[in-house]
Amino acid sequence: MISRRTFLGGVSAVCAASATGATALGQMVPHSKASGAATDPASFVDITIGTGGHGHNYPGATVPFGAVQLSPDTFNDQWDWCSGYHISDTSIMGFSHTHLSGTGCGDLLDFLVMPGTGESKLVPGPRSNPDEGYRSRFDHKDEHAEPGFYSVLLKDYGIHAEMTATERTGLHRYTFPSGNDAPKSGHIIVDLEHGYQSNGGPSVVTASLQSTAPDTLAGGRTTKAWGNGREIYFTMQFSKRPTRIAFYRDGAEVPAGTQPLTGKSLKCVLFFDLAHDPVILVKTGISGVSAESAAKNLKAELPGWDFERVRRTARDKWNKQLSRIQITTGNETHKRIFYAALYHLSLGPTLFDDVDGRYRGMDKQIHQLNPGQHNYTTFSLWDTYRAAHPMYTLMCAERVPDFVNTLIRMAEQSPAGMPVWPLQGTETGTMTGYHSAAVIAEACNKGIAGVDYERGYKAMMKRAMVDDYRGLGHYRSMHYIPCDLEGESVSKAFEYCYDDWAIAHVAKKLGHADDAKMLVARSLNYRNYYDRATGFARPKLANGEWAAPFSPFEMGTSRKWRDFTESNSWQTTFGIQHDAAGLIEVLGGPKPFLAKLNELFDQPSTLPADAPPDIAGLVGQYAHGNEPSHHIAYLYAYAGQPYKTQQRVRMLMETMYAALPDGLQGNEDVGQMSAWYIISAMGFYSVDPVSGNYIFGTPLFDRVSLELGNGKQLEIVAHRSTPSDQYIQSVTFNGKPYTRSWFNHREIANGARIVFEMGSKPNSEFGSQAADIPPSLTLESA
Repeated sequence: MISRRTFLGGVSAVCAASATGATALGQMVPHSKASGAATDPASFVDITIGTGGHGHNYPGATVPFGAVQLSPDTFNDQWDWCSGYHISDTSIMGFSHTHLSGTGCGDLLDFLVMPGTGESKLVPGPRSNPDEGYRSRFDHKDEHAEPGFYSVLLKDYGIHAEMTATERTGLHRYTFPSGNDAPKSGHIIVDLEHGYQSNGGPSVVTASLQSTAPDTLAGGRTTKAWGNGREIYFTMQFSKRPTRIAFYRDGAEVPAGTQPLTGKSLKCVLFFDLAHDPVILVKTGISGVSAESAAKNLKAELPGWDFERVRRTARDKWNKQLSRIQITTGNETHKRIFYAALYHLSLGPTLFDDVDGRYRGMDKQIHQLNPGQHNYTTFSLWDTYRAAHPMYTLMCAERVPDFVNTLIRMAEQSPAGMPVWPLQGTETGTMTGYHSAAVIAEACNKGIAGVDYERGYKAMMKRAMVDDYRGLGHYRSMHYIPCDLEGESVSKAFEYCYDDWAIAHVAKKLGHADDAKMLVARSLNYRNYYDRATGFARPKLANGEWAAPFSPFEMGTSRKWRDFTESNSWQTTFGIQHDAAGLIEVLGGPKPFLAKLNELFDQPSTLPADAPPDIAGLVGQYAHGNEPSHHIAYLYAYAGQPYKTQQRVRMLMETMYAALPDGLQGNEDVGQMSAWYIISAMGFYSVDPVSGNYIFGTPLFDRVSLELGNGKQLEIVAHRSTPSDQYIQSVTFNGKPYTRSWFNHREIANGARIVFEMGSKPNSEFGSQAADIPPSLTLESA
C-alpha cells in the first residue's frame, strides 16, 4: 500500500515556509465589482488561495475539468511543490502543460517551455542562483491570475509571458523586449527532461522528439514518478518560423537530421528573429495516445492564433461553471473564499481522451469511446468521495455518468482492479480502501442514468469477495485485520466497511437481496475494534488480543508500521459514516458519545513526532486539514444535538479557510477541502454520501441558488438578524414546517426551497426527537 507519506519518503519531503502574507499577492487577484456576481462570477475567484502553505495549488490557466493546466513551475521536487509552484519562490523555471491540483504526491509537469534572450542555457539552474540556468526571477506584483488566464513578467529577460487554454491545448504568448536597445533575436527552450522529480532525479524513462515541420515539434515521453509507466504526447506549433533549431541529447547537441531523437534527456532550443515583431505565440496539443492524436486535438480545438478569443472563451466556460451556484452575502471575504473553492472543485477529475474519442486505458492499450462519451483521470478517491463527488451530483450531474463509467472501465481494464488513485493510465495505489465503489454506488443510489451498473457491480464484488488485497482476506475471514500482519489495519478495515456498505446499495438496486444483506452485516466489522474499557477504536493482534502499548494520540502501537491512515485513534474512533447509531451504541449511548465527541475537540492539539504533516488544522484532536475528520462535526445531529453541529461547523468555516495563499489547512486534495466548505456553507453535508442523506449544519450565506440541471433549482434562504446568527431556530421545506435535521437527495432532485430561521442562541429542541434524527444503516431507494 502506498500512502502519501510512503511515497514522499523517497522524494525529499521538505516543506516550504508557510509564512506568506497577503500583500505580495494582491496583484494576482482580479479587480471586480459586486454587481458582476451573476454575469461574471470569475471576477470573485482568488486563484492564489492554496498556492502557499501546504495547499499545493497551481495558479495557471485551464478550463473546467480540462486536460491541460498551463502553469508556471518554480520548482519540481519536495512536498510543497507537488503542483510545481509555491508562492514563496522568486524565480520561474518555465511553463509546463500538466499539473496536479492540491495533491499530497507530485507528478506531471509535462513539456516545459521557457523563452529567453541572450545566451541559451540547457538547465534551469538552482533557485539560489537563477543565473546558472534558464530560470528567470519574477515579482508577485507582476503576476496576474484569473480563471483561464495567467501572466507574469520574466524580469531577467524582460519578457511578458501570457497563457490560456482549451480542454486539450495550451496557448502561450511571449512578448519580448522592443525598442532600439532591445535584442534582435530570442530563443525558446523546450525541455522534455523536466518534470516532477522521482527520488531526487528526473522521472523520464524514455522520450522522443522531432521537428515535423519548420514551425512544429512533436514527441512524447514515458515517466516513472508517482505514476509508474505514464505515457503522454504532444504536438507544438510556433507562430514564427525559427531561424534554427538545435536538438540536444544528454546535454550534447545532436547533428541535424537525427530524428526522431530518442533518449531520457531530450531538449531543443528554437532561435527567432525578433527585428520586425517581438511577439511569439506557442500552441500545444497533448494526448495520452500519440503525438499524431495531439496534433488532431490541436487542429480541432485551436486552429488559429487569436489569443484574446481563446482567453475570452476560457473565461466564458468558467463563468458558466461558476454561475451554477449563486450566493448572496454582504461578506466579501466569504464570497472570495467560496468562489475560489468552487473554482478548485472544478479542476478535477481531468479529461483524458482525444477529440476522436480515443484514450489510453489502464491496460496501456488504446480504446475507443462511443460518441458523446468522455474519459477522465486524476481521481483522488480517498479524499473526494466524501464531499466533492456529492457536489458533482448536485451542480454538474451531466458529468457524473462519464465519471462513473470511467471508473468502471478502469476496474475492468486495470491489472490492479478497482481504481484507488488513478493517474493518466496508471494506478498509483495511493491511500486505503477502494472508494471508486463509493462513487459508483452514490450515483446508483441517487438514480444517475446512463451508467451500466451491472458491470460496475461485477467489478466491485470481485474486489469485495475475491481479491487478496491489502488485508481484505483477513477482513473477510476474521472480521478484522490484525495489526501484526498488515499496516494501517484499523483504517483499512473501517474503509472496507464503508465500501461494503456502498456495494450493498447497488446490490439492492439490482435485485441482489442476499448480497445486500450479507454486505450490510459485514459493514459492521468495525465494531470489533472498539475497546469499551478505553472508549477507543484500537488495533488488534492476530491472536485476538488488543495491541499494546496503546495511546489514542499515537500513529500505532509499533514502529514497524502505522495502524491508522494519516490519523490516530482519536480521529479514527469517530470514523464511521454509515452507522452513526451503532457508533453511539458502542461508545455507551448518546450521553457518553456526546461527552467523548466534545472531548475530541477539547484535547490538546499535540501529535507525536512521527505524525504526517497531513494531520493539520487541529481543533483539539479534530484535524480539519485531513479528510478522516471531515464528517465528525456533523455527528452531533445523530445524537440529538444538531445545535452543537451548527456551532462547530460555523467555527470551522471561519477558522479553517482564509482568503490568503496559505488559507487552506492541509492539501486541497483535488477539490475535497473546497467541497467541504462549499456544501457546508450552503447549510448541510453528506456524512454518508452513498445513502444520499444530507445533514443540516448552518448556512453561511443569506441566499444560495444552485442549478441542479434540466431547469431544476435548489434555493436556500437564511433569515437572520445579524451575520453572526448561526443557530437554526426553525426550517421550512417547500413552504412546509420541517423538524428533521436531515433530508435525502430525492427530496431536492426535482428542485426545492429550504428556508432557515436563524438566531444567536441554540434551539435545543430542533432535531432532538427520535423521529427527527438522521437514519443509520438503512438501505433506501432514491
